[in-house]
Amino acid sequence: MNDIAAELNVDTTVYKALLESTKAIPWKIDWETLRFSYIGPQIESLLGWSQHSWASIDDWIERMHPEDRDRVVNFCVAQSKAGVDHEADYRALKADGSYVWIRDVVHVVRNDAGEVEALIGFMFDISERKKSEEKLLRLQRELEELSYQDGLTGVANRRLLDSSLEAEWASARRNGHPLSFIMLDIDCFKQYNDHYGHLAGDDCLRRIAHILGSSILRPRDLLARFGGEEFALVLPETDREAARGVAERCRAAISDAAIPHRASDISHLVTVSMGVATATPVSGTPASLIEQADRRLYRAKQAGRDRIVTE
Repeated sequence: MNDIAAELNVDTTVYKALLESTKAIPWKIDWETLRFSYIGPQIESLLGWSQHSWASIDDWIERMHPEDRDRVVNFCVAQSKAGVDHEADYRALKADGSYVWIRDVVHVVRNDAGEVEALIGFMFDISERKKSEEKLLRLQRELEELSYQDGLTGVANRRLLDSSLEAEWASARRNGHPLSFIMLDIDCFKQYNDHYGHLAGDDCLRRIAHILGSSILRPRDLLARFGGEEFALVLPETDREAARGVAERCRAAISDAAIPHRASDISHLVTVSMGVATATPVSGTPASLIEQADRRLYRAKQAGRDRIVTE
């Protein structure tokens, strides 16, 4: 204790009163012996271990969460040897077996020859701060997920579609695999909204999205709302015939759902038109795949709707 006071050139009694009246836990380690020459009595109220049980650096190491131990010890030893002040966050073991988050702020003390003589520092309980940080990170992840999600149907939105298609295009080009893209349009959807109302139209979009999502069998395939009543499917490592099979499965599932559409020009049930495009990229951009699928979707609609065009 006197050594710390001397280091800071203050009266020992005043210094001790100041240190032991704070929630921060002061400590000092002799570098040559790696033993504690002092640790504040607050350590017992925080962790449950008595002040006198902190004899050496081994006690500090052993009372650290195993998952944090190597990272923190290696970092602190390296920084201390280099004579660099530092700080580290880790989970400290309490006497009751639970853990609290600690931040150790460390100052390296050198002698007149410039050699490391001691480490002095403070331990801070940052458990509440960590809880707040984790809550903030969780909220950020939720917001990020929402930013890639269509608000009405819950499937991927155009932003995620574009980024995923870009990544799959690059992967297909690198590996020489086919990539397929399906553009789907709900037939006569304006008439559906006019006849049943926009709330019913929104419900119809949600039902179609659910049906399409249930028709996708592989985790890597992506369903997205392209815009309005249009949906898109990205199918990595899928050739034309396999993509047509996916399209047929989606179309059949929508037909089986038998969603009434009395205002349709072609059926008394909701139907869809699809354009399917497949490429094994060697150059260009994924925009060409979208344009090709869109042209085939247009041809499907021009040919009477309720059909799939693949070439």
